[in-house]
Amino acid sequence: MTKEVGLVYRTMFAELAQRSFDAPFHADFPVAGRFVTVPVKGRNYWYFDLPTPNGDKRRYVGPHSDEEITARVNAHKEIKDDIRERRRIVSTLRRAGLPGPDPFAGDITKALADAGLFRLRAVLIGSVAFGTYAGLLGVRLPSSAMQTGDADFAQDFAISAEVGDSLPPVLEILQSVDPGFRPIPHQSDRVKVTAFINGKGYRVEFLTGNRGSNDYAGKPSSMSALGGASAENLRFLDYLLYEPVRTVLLHREGVNVLVPAPERYAVHKLIVASRRLTDALGRAKADKDRSQAALLFEALVEMRQSDVLAVAYEEAWERGPSWQDGITNSLKRLPDNGKIALAKALGMKMEDLEKK
Repeated sequence: MTKEVGLVYRTMFAELAQRSFDAPFHADFPVAGRFVTVPVKGRNYWYFDLPTPNGDKRRYVGPHSDEEITARVNAHKEIKDDIRERRRIVSTLRRAGLPGPDPFAGDITKALADAGLFRLRAVLIGSVAFGTYAGLLGVRLPSSAMQTGDADFAQDFAISAEVGDSLPPVLEILQSVDPGFRPIPHQSDRVKVTAFINGKGYRVEFLTGNRGSNDYAGKPSSMSALGGASAENLRFLDYLLYEPVRTVLLHREGVNVLVPAPERYAVHKLIVASRRLTDALGRAKADKDRSQAALLFEALVEMRQSDVLAVAYEEAWERGPSWQDGITNSLKRLPDNGKIALAKALGMKMEDLEKK
């Protein structure tokens, strides 16, 4: 049985999520710097000192007497104070047992978030996203189910075409975290890039749905909002990306992200698990998929969200034979805690669920 997180920490997590969403981005004067007062010929002026590897870089801002400039200075102080407070909240939540990503995955996600990835309605998926469900649902999830060597992001093809905006070059964003990142040309179109890898084998990949046609399978799609990156087309991904939810990654001062709705993530994992390769690595990934699904089924039922789970499950089931085959094959190997929880959500006996 999953263990519920205390109300105090659930409230704290919700506050952090809201504050990280509300936090303004201060492009002209990064929060790493500071404003200083410099007297010049009897008058005080504002300057901005930004730390660099070669010492502080000082920029002129304007006179103290300019009320608009002084208001910007005060706003900057409030932003810095808020960041300190959010870092304190993140630290408290981590000590209370809520998980965060491994630091490198957190830095990658933060760099992309700061560049506008989630503003452009992309979605964090995979095990890094799974880690956010503990705080979102208010339950404790085992860290072993969150371990990963990659970070996956997805965006709907139509959204990418319609937002009328784009990230800066993705490679530059990733290299700001690790200069060792390099693009991996797609095997079917060497001009397009859907994934990037660093010297330690850490992989960042961009995905999209196959738009209801097998014609796109195995081919990269150009994504106008992804800063020069394309995206790998995957079946079933449109289901996962429908109506994502906003939450916060417990890293640094909190990284505001979009993730799949947990009930859709769980059902989608059943289908993904059934389509893994049958080699040792594929079997290990399938076991992890089903473990994550079972944990979320259990958590959703424990937190009285059986109805949303049932709706998500039935929607997937009604999409046709290939979906039903994937679900049925995975249910046979689903851990018992997951079967019990899903059967309860659907108002069925466990043996009837396995026969369905």
